[in-house]
Amino acid sequence: MNPASLRFTETHEWVSAEGNTATIGISDFAVHLLTDIVYMSLPKVGKVVRKGESIGEIESVKAVSDLYAPVDGEIIEVNSELADQQVLLSESPFEKGWIAKIRMTNPTQAEGLMNYDAYKAHCSSSGH
Repeated sequence: MNPASLRFTETHEWVSAEGNTATIGISDFAVHLLTDIVYMSLPKVGKVVRKGESIGEIESVKAVSDLYAPVDGEIIEVNSELADQQVLLSESPFEKGWIAKIRMTNPTQAEGLMNYDAYKAHCSSSGH
């Protein structure tokens, strides 16, 4: 996926929306901040989530970070390969490193997230 076609949250999750399905992951910027990722807790299929709610954790040698739902909906699929191959997040954060798919209850929520240019500006101004 081309990052320019995605939407982003301030907490570095990305969203690719098609119809009422949102594929989500974390940005390459976040992956580089975390450095060596050693463990990932994936959300459960069937879980109903609210925007901003923690749906999993990513543990690196530096820190443990929450993964947040960027939209309201139900988890309909997870990328189970990430449980054993966290390297996919750094090798291909926008394609093979997707984390979950959410059936959105309000697809317009994704439209309200930052576009790529706004996200890059957010990252630059956050002092990282």
